[in-house]
Amino acid sequence: MALILVRADSDKKILNALADLERHAKLKITGKPRILEAKIADKFMKGILKQELKTKTKFAVMVRVQEDTTKSIMQVKSIHPPAHIMVLSREYSDYPELEKIFKELKPLRGYYSHKNSS
Repeated sequence: MALILVRADSDKKILNALADLERHAKLKITGKPRILEAKIADKFMKGILKQELKTKTKFAVMVRVQEDTTKSIMQVKSIHPPAHIMVLSREYSDYPELEKIFKELKPLRGYYSHKNSS
């Protein structure tokens, strides 16, 4: 399973990006995406990229997918979603904290999987 961070400037773009993950990247989202406070998302993103961010985010979610990190990265690279998507690797020093935070976040309302559960 991989953990993915999605940042955007609107909740509509978040929902479209999540749909793109399933439809175009062919990743299977497990459970519900969870809302991450924008400032926290920017803090982690800045730490992972090790540089200043060009824009601050207004909305962010974290989501789990069934596929492993490597496959998720390769699949995400092939799409052009309306949001900034980062597959979070266990190699990042902040990964344990993100993993812990994920369990405590509120689920995103308005999202439903476009894929059949079978």
